[in-house]
Amino acid sequence: MKTVGIIGLGYVGLPTAIGFHDAGFEVWGVDVSQRTVDMVLAGQNPTGDPDVDDIVPQPGAERWHITTSTPEAVPNCDVILVTVPTPITHDLKPDLSYVEAAGRAVFEALPKGKNTVVVLESTVYPGVTAQTWLPILEELGLEQGKDVSIAYCPERFNPGDPAHGVRSVARVIGCSDESVGHALVKLYGQLTSEDVRYVGKLEVAEAAKVIENVQRDINIALVNELARIFPALDVDVEDVLSAAATKWNFHRYTPGVGVGGHCIPVDPYYMIQRAADVGVPAGLITAARAVNRNMPHHVAGVLHELLYRAGVPSGEGRVLFLGWSYKPEVGDPRETPAEPLYDSLVSKGISVGVFDPHLDGGYPEGVVVETDVAASKGYDLAVLVTAHQACVNLDWDALKANMNHPILYDGRRVLDLKGLAESGWQVHAVGRPV
Repeated sequence: MKTVGIIGLGYVGLPTAIGFHDAGFEVWGVDVSQRTVDMVLAGQNPTGDPDVDDIVPQPGAERWHITTSTPEAVPNCDVILVTVPTPITHDLKPDLSYVEAAGRAVFEALPKGKNTVVVLESTVYPGVTAQTWLPILEELGLEQGKDVSIAYCPERFNPGDPAHGVRSVARVIGCSDESVGHALVKLYGQLTSEDVRYVGKLEVAEAAKVIENVQRDINIALVNELARIFPALDVDVEDVLSAAATKWNFHRYTPGVGVGGHCIPVDPYYMIQRAADVGVPAGLITAARAVNRNMPHHVAGVLHELLYRAGVPSGEGRVLFLGWSYKPEVGDPRETPAEPLYDSLVSKGISVGVFDPHLDGGYPEGVVVETDVAASKGYDLAVLVTAHQACVNLDWDALKANMNHPILYDGRRVLDLKGLAESGWQVHAVGRPV
């Protein structure tokens, strides 16, 4: 396995391609976006992850081939990794169209008799790889073990987190052919410094990935629910969590305005769907997702109440979002809780401005984009939505001087609320009594 192909050069695919290239492999990268391909060929980073900025191979790099053509790339590869999106539909059902389309494009371009290994890395529920790809192989007359071998190795890349990049995270391999599974263990072992292991069936590896994010969603839902309960009891949830964390086996999470990104708000729906397919209830997973999905609307209600208490006439409030992307230091607006928070505020007649130094666009129509937060004028309330350092460490005095009302809401519980209160801000926070 000397030549590796990567289908999809997004947040996962591009760092993976770069990682294999740095490890000495011949790499073919494919993306349907001409813009993405042009930028990568120019040595530029088309993703919003700043950790990728300085590591894209420069024009003319050896062993580095980037194209929009799957038929051009596939025949050159010994192993092909598919890293395409697995979103959900508007009615919260798994959308496997990208997995199916990418698989079909790859399989149609495979040379017969080469036994090319095709690995799905996208997050799916148990059974998707076989259910989606095996019918295509049968339709095209491709024989497993002779023309192609399919496997699953879930990506665990964490954008914006240099400590958990593609070269420093453990991996698991699922494959019905044990010899192929162990060969992939050796392959990925050259990519990452952490543990790589063969876990047997495809479904084991698929399930492992999806429940990793289901577990996080459930844990976050617990603290978000507590962040709604304790203020009603005139208790700050952070005080409770700090006290509970003195016990050795308590796992602490922090409440927030909502959960965003392409994993946690999406993956539980894949597990919920699979459980429904086999007639097993997924009540806990469903309830946790409902709590986290509703959190932006809950926060919008709190913000509306703060404006009312400040004497801002109904329908005339102006709120400034500090941050829009779904996580700190990453310019990625996918599934950001900022959007439902915005929608909920607008439905109450409140106008919204946004300061996010990591985003150049992608906002809903009607958002006022602020490029210099210190010069932002006429807002009644500022809310920390994303804990970018530029948002946490901004010139708070300059912003306060231009506010109609110096009201601040910490939606991430990371600010020095005591210090800000002493400087004249009226401070509030998620999980804190109003």
